[in-house]
Amino acid sequence: MSTTEKLKSRFPDLNFVKPIEVKNHPRYKPYNVEFKPEHVVLPKGHVKEDGRRKMLVDSVLERDTKIPLRDGLHFSEGTYFFWGEQEAEDIHDTIDFLSKQPWCNGSICMGGNSYLAKAQVNYASKQSHPALKALAPWEGFTDIYRQLFRRGGFAMHNIFAAGYQWAVAGKHEVEDIAKMIKTRPFFDDYWADKYDEVSKIDVPLYVLASFNNPFHVQGSFDTFRHARSTKKWMRVHSSFEWYEMYEPKSNNDLQRFFDRYCKGIMNGWESDTPPVRLSIYGVGSVPNVVERPETEFPLARQRLETFYLDAATKTLHSSRRDSESSISHESHGFDAPSSDFIVKFSEYTEVAGYAKVRLWMSCKEKDDMDVVVQLRKIDNKGNLLAGLNFPAPVPESEAPEAETAKTYGPQGFLRASAAASRDKARSSPDGQEVFYRHDREDKIAPGTVVPLDITLWPMGMVFAAGEGIMLRIAGHFLSAPVVEAMKPKATDDENIGQHHIHTGGKYDSSLILPVVGISRA
Repeated sequence: MSTTEKLKSRFPDLNFVKPIEVKNHPRYKPYNVEFKPEHVVLPKGHVKEDGRRKMLVDSVLERDTKIPLRDGLHFSEGTYFFWGEQEAEDIHDTIDFLSKQPWCNGSICMGGNSYLAKAQVNYASKQSHPALKALAPWEGFTDIYRQLFRRGGFAMHNIFAAGYQWAVAGKHEVEDIAKMIKTRPFFDDYWADKYDEVSKIDVPLYVLASFNNPFHVQGSFDTFRHARSTKKWMRVHSSFEWYEMYEPKSNNDLQRFFDRYCKGIMNGWESDTPPVRLSIYGVGSVPNVVERPETEFPLARQRLETFYLDAATKTLHSSRRDSESSISHESHGFDAPSSDFIVKFSEYTEVAGYAKVRLWMSCKEKDDMDVVVQLRKIDNKGNLLAGLNFPAPVPESEAPEAETAKTYGPQGFLRASAAASRDKARSSPDGQEVFYRHDREDKIAPGTVVPLDITLWPMGMVFAAGEGIMLRIAGHFLSAPVVEAMKPKATDDENIGQHHIHTGGKYDSSLILPVVGISRA
């Protein structure tokens, strides 16, 4: 029985959709795509399509003369699965084929960002091949359930999932992952097939990561931290994945890595490259810390500092308030307000690592709560700040309100009923990184006050004296859409009524920040 047959047998509820053929697909039809291998130089002045900029130079690849391009789906009549065992098997076959070609030295490396980063990690966590010498996953996923489609246990990015399926073109069939997001709300064998046990990866790694990516922050750091590889490096950049992918300095760096492990050139990569190069964001008000050499992440020198919520004053304090107080907000809809709490720093401060929020919350109208938290930087007057993700000819205020264009701040998500699935063994010893299995739910009696621990994705921010953090709490996505076209028409939460946050007295609602004790000097 083939892998595809096994997967269809294991998941009989899995539907498949027929994609649009390449020649008829609105995304690819303008390019008249046909599988006719040839050598083409796009000349100076070439325009991809109407409305696009002209190319400034001829498209000549000067580094390596042989570039294999694989059209793996166009004429395939098989079944296309998003990641998982079938894709790993396909990649294995591709590595085996390429390594045996007369123009190949027998060494294969893989590189790429986003989907292509996930594909690398998916393969190396499930299979191995002696010809595979190194990986360069530049911003990817390791767990599409927790990092993409059901963060915190509730569905999100449904437009993204549908768009992913629509973008696949050919004569084959495609798994209907958008349907599975809705019909398989818990983490089960289906999602486990697409989960990456990165501890099984043992080849050299060059991981690219950032703190501002809408999809790939957690997966990138997970890959670096938990891979078994003894030779691994992570560069946390200060721009955005698309810009970084094509920036000449980045390409030169990646070339050195591939030269070392794919070509065997002793170029000093190991001695010259710090294990971690860490950028920390100024978010528009102060300069970024750019690729500072470090030895690990999270940083061993971090101090976990606790700031307690005070609902009476909407502030955060280093000591718990004696008196109990509460604050509430409408929980459903994009226009629903958030409950906000602020703290300001009296001196230059760097925060880098995993922040955690503990909230005591209740809802009288429903037996569950979808809770979203976000950390935003504020100036000395309390105004929210955002920063540009890449060099632009306009100020931040004129850039689109989109996570691809701007840095806002990390978010965390949790469906209250999923708190029962907390896995102590997979949570960090200091309690800062809380792991939920999301394999069951335990509904909450309406009106019951319950504690919720929410770990946000890794963050890195620089604060000048007088600047601070705003902790925002709501029942809906708090950041801008990834791009304007992906802005949903309605929120993904299932909230009803008012959410109440309880602070002070017996309620230790708090924000725990990883503070790095280093001055800019």
